[in-house]
Amino acid sequence: MRGFLFATVSVAAVALGAGALMRRRRPVEDRRSHRVPPGPGAWAPARSAALALPPVSRSGMVQVRTGQVGNGLSQHDIHELTRNFLLYYIVPMWLAAGLADWYCHRATHIEETTGTKETLLHLAQLTEMGIPTLAALFLEINPPVLALMAGSFLVHEATALWDVSYAVSRRDVTPIEQHVHSFLEMLPLMGLSFIGLLHWPQVKAMVGAGDQPADWSLRLKSDRDKLPMGYIVTLLGTIAALELSPYMEELWRDWNAWPGRLVPPEAEAIQARRQEHEWAL
Repeated sequence: MRGFLFATVSVAAVALGAGALMRRRRPVEDRRSHRVPPGPGAWAPARSAALALPPVSRSGMVQVRTGQVGNGLSQHDIHELTRNFLLYYIVPMWLAAGLADWYCHRATHIEETTGTKETLLHLAQLTEMGIPTLAALFLEINPPVLALMAGSFLVHEATALWDVSYAVSRRDVTPIEQHVHSFLEMLPLMGLSFIGLLHWPQVKAMVGAGDQPADWSLRLKSDRDKLPMGYIVTLLGTIAALELSPYMEELWRDWNAWPGRLVPPEAEAIQARRQEHEWAL
């Protein structure tokens, strides 16, 4: 049942991302009708699309120039496809993994094993990723926002290690749940990587390698960079319904099972026996 649930949400996320990419990609004919002829020095595409390759410098690096690139897409098209892949594939997969993780906790009766303490660690991780997500939705992506994202990811990884270290000693962490954890750890890193690529000049400025000094002020997104309001509302509603609400329900079950206790008695007994064993050694 758990494998079927995880497979279902994964397939749904893949379908949602693929469908959104196909809908938002402009037809090839439309791009060709608005294509600007290459000027002097611009790279002219090869006669065969299969052999159309960008020029290579003496150092072996591929030279990417303004306008059409070797695969028939402009730099603007590639930017839009990468952005849509992040918004409509990576983010849904991340949400699906979070929901699958909650189901794994429920299936292993977290309220009788690790209790409120582990759920608080889950809510802490949700907060650590929620803050940079809100920043990405509403603030201009610049050095302070990128630094916030990177720092939040590192803190999230440390909390996740704490969470798993506590959980494996007190309840059954199944192979399916471990596989879900791999998604929850790597998808935020993929998202951060895509954002960095989409705003590469800001990444260079943040590390002092750009042509301009880094601007460390926080600003709302400009009209040109604003995300569609429909996407923002849908995403926030989905997070509330599929992430926040399930984990609040998990917290209620923990507290209802053992009111006033962070750790159920069974887990405390296991910890006490382990400490006695360590002292005996």
